[in-house]
Amino acid sequence: KRQVSTQSTWERKIGYFPFMHRRAEYPSSTRPGSAGGSKSKRKQKFELTEEQKQEIKEAFELFDTDKNGSIDAHEMKVAMRALGFEVRKEEVLRLLQEVDKDSSGQINLSDFTEIMREKIAERDPREEIMKAFQLFDDDGTGKISLKNLRRVARELGENLSDEELQAMIDEFDKDQDGEINEEEFIAIMTNDDDF
Repeated sequence: KRQVSTQSTWERKIGYFPFMHRRAEYPSSTRPGSAGGSKSKRKQKFELTEEQKQEIKEAFELFDTDKNGSIDAHEMKVAMRALGFEVRKEEVLRLLQEVDKDSSGQINLSDFTEIMREKIAERDPREEIMKAFQLFDDDGTGKISLKNLRRVARELGENLSDEELQAMIDEFDKDQDGEINEEEFIAIMTNDDDF
């Protein structure tokens, strides 16, 4: 029986979802099950990874349609949505007003990056993982079956046999029911074999 590198295969699949590839990049104090935090009362500043900074820059530049180095509220809303944040017009206007020092109705890349750093730091990693789970569990059974995984692989253009897909499930199927439940999926996403 051919052994498939299932951990990396799951990670490749999840990596296609923009909100998931940052799963391990949360500050330790916000990871599920983390006692977290330092002894200091000062909140530690969340740092973006180079990959996150690049994604933010690309979204900013894509929606800076007139290429003047700044974006307005509408462009900001679209850029934030492209980065996986569902924001309302009121929130965008409030955020823009907080950083728009010269009242131009526009912000630059530096200000946009700071806003996105704060938004990313506020994300709940478990909630993000559950959003990904629901993308797999399209039939709402609360489990990822071979059929679900086959559909996702097909949608992503991955040519994996049923045997390879079942091997992905089997490696992480702790209760041995032939499917991946929510807790097993969380263990996959957090690299936690002891859940």
